[in-house]
This record gives sequence, structure tokens and C-alpha cells, in this order.
Amino acid sequence: MNFDKASLQKEVSYKTSRSGGAGGQNVNKVSSKVELLFPITGSALFTDEEKQLLQSKLQNRLNKDGYLQIICDEERSQYLNKEIALERLVQLLTQALSVPKTRKKTKLSKAKKAARLDQKKLHSAKKDMRRGGIDW
Repeated sequence: MNFDKASLQKEVSYKTSRSGGAGGQNVNKVSSKVELLFPITGSALFTDEEKQLLQSKLQNRLNKDGYLQIICDEERSQYLNKEIALERLVQLLTQALSVPKTRKKTKLSKAKKAARLDQKKLHSAKKDMRRGGIDW
């Protein structure tokens, strides 16, 4: 894709708040929870078609203002949480912009078809013999 972490970093805004969970006094003092906000429509990194694609594929992750929102509070360090959130953003954007390969129809060869039919006949004959259907 045509974007990297440094260019994304310029367009991203962060909100920090105090995180819950383990951490002792640290939890009550430090704002380590990070909320990353990325404006898809206001981004200069993507073409209009790419923006449309991103908005359609990531619509359930957009907030009411149209920002892509990623929340991270895994680490006790705000810096590490920012790094993790940015990694997730890059991952989300690359996944959303990747176009799956179109499936090419393949045809079975005549030999393969014939071999399969032969196997079916053998199997059928074997079952007929068990039933006593064929008189030898």
C-alpha cells in the first residue's frame, strides 16, 4: 500500500484516559488507556475510491463522527499502547484495502473423469456382490 506508520502518525489523533484493571496505584494516577482516532474521509493518503472501500468495509468500526476508532489498554505504558494501536490501524487498513484474488474455474480432465467413473463402477459392483445381486 502507499502508506506507512510515519505518514499515518501525522493524521492520527489520540485520546488518553485512565485504564482499569491490574496495576495498583499506577491505575489511579496514569492515563495509559489510548483511543486512536483516524479520519478516513479527511485523509490525504488515500484516493476517493480507496476511502469509499475503507468506509464500506470498516463501517462497524467507525464512530458517529466518521472516525475509525481503535482502543488499546493492554499495557501499563501509554507509549506502548499508542504503538499497539497504530500497529492495529495499519493492519486494519491493509486488510480492508486488499482485494481478494478472483477464483479461476478449472476443468477436470477426461482421464480424471473416466477414472472417477471407473472407481464408482467398481464400488457399485462390490456392493452388488455383497447383496448377491450379480449371479456368477
